[in-house]
Amino acid sequence: MVTIAVTAEPADEPRVAVSPETVKKLVALGAKVKVEAGAGARSRFSDATLAAQGAEIVPTAADALRDADVLLKVRRPSAAEVAALKPEALVIAMLDPYGDRAGMEALATGKASLFSMEFMPRITRAQSMDVLSSQANLAGYKAVIDAAAMFQQAMPMMMTAAGTVPAAKAFIMGAGVAGLQAIATARRLGAQVSATDVRPAAKEQVASLGAKFIAVEDDEFKQAQTAAGYAKAMSAEYQAKQAELVANHIKGQDIVITTALIPGRPAPRLITRAMVESMKPGSIIVDLAAERGGNCELTKPGEIVDHNGVRIFGPLNLAGEIAINASSLYAKNLYTFFETMFDKQEKKLAINWDDEIIKGTLVARDGAIVHPSLQGAA
Repeated sequence: MVTIAVTAEPADEPRVAVSPETVKKLVALGAKVKVEAGAGARSRFSDATLAAQGAEIVPTAADALRDADVLLKVRRPSAAEVAALKPEALVIAMLDPYGDRAGMEALATGKASLFSMEFMPRITRAQSMDVLSSQANLAGYKAVIDAAAMFQQAMPMMMTAAGTVPAAKAFIMGAGVAGLQAIATARRLGAQVSATDVRPAAKEQVASLGAKFIAVEDDEFKQAQTAAGYAKAMSAEYQAKQAELVANHIKGQDIVITTALIPGRPAPRLITRAMVESMKPGSIIVDLAAERGGNCELTKPGEIVDHNGVRIFGPLNLAGEIAINASSLYAKNLYTFFETMFDKQEKKLAINWDDEIIKGTLVARDGAIVHPSLQGAA
């Protein structure tokens, strides 16, 4: 029988790698699921609830890891956790593959095969396993909710006998999964919404949600998307033209949400100090790229900075603040991925190492880092 371990996450991570729904499904496949006591508490998954679906609740992480074939985590596990697994076990988590290279190499020296969910290929078959999308969707929603709460003014236009309250103006920078959800949420709250992105495909998506698209639409713009669907790094000339357009637009905005990230690189700088200083006192900026240095020059990760009355919020784990939803979606992503590795007839692991989903997410195997984007990178 395949044994799956789930241990508690660090203090700053409220999510958990299984839900009652996925425990039930994993057990139905024929796996044993051992969960460290209290691991799901911050996602409102009690030990009793998980046990009722077939999980074995054990007192400590060591008990969960002992003789385990698979470790499911949200964040990168410690070297000690991986060392406690069976030889040649599988580790499936958001490994932050570009962060702490020395730590990544230390983790890879063991015999465990490490799979990083952030590397999930952007293909149709893998959509249900795409953790970046499932978590970014929630982050985009929460960013707008937090911004609306901080704004201390009404979001929708209100016509009353005493006068008209104008609609708040919200500007979403980056129209990926998080940005599109932010647009939709701001629209639901009644804001007047505009958005920008360097990918030409985003224009139609932004318009479909009822927002105005803001971008320099030249020849470079038309080529600004990778085959995988990510934004390309733009030339200095294009960035200057786009910055000028944004600078003129941003000064009239009440709420700005920035979501621009390129995998493996520092966050692109979209909002300068001068732009912040052009905004009205009381305006709000929520920077979803704070973990990678921030899209705003004045962002401080994990803090709210007040600059001349404009507040810049740099949250570090917005999806984790909606932990019950985030854990439910993440756990489903993991289950769907694990299912591709499992032989339902024989009730054992059966990994097709040539599957593009396996090859795309495999970071380390047999004691070495094997992912092409990490090999030779410092």
